Amino acid sequence: MSDLLDRLRDGGWRLTAQRRVVAEVLDGDHVHLTADEVHARAAARLPEISRATVYNTLRELVHRGEVVEVSTDGRAKRYDPNAHRPHHHLLCARCGSIRDVHPTGDPLASLPASESFGFTVLEAEVTYRGICPDCAA
Repeated sequence: MSDLLDRLRDGGWRLTAQRRVVAEVLDGDHVHLTADEVHARAAARLPEISRATVYNTLRELVHRGEVVEVSTDGRAKRYDPNAHRPHHHLLCARCGSIRDVHPTGDPLASLPASESFGFTVLEAEVTYRGICPDCAA
């Protein structure tokens, strides 16, 4: 389970009813919802929440570094609450489902010095693509 709600409380972020429900929808492991999915789930809990409030809250959470925007293959942006745990993503090429993965080893170590073109590489974002078990069945 991600610790998004705890991080927001500890950070002094004012948790209005709308912000709280968005954070609750996002809280968890392997959560990678689109803004529309966040809105639908939030509206099921708090019917009066507007789409604009959800989008604004997501933008604030990304700006604060509490949620990461994940973009894959031109699909809708997804929001990942595991912003403080280094990880990569496993993406189903058919249905678009995303899972967090924590492989061992340093992905920067696999980049030969001749391929860094003089860059000082600070981090690497790795997306593994494949077919999930549901789509393979």
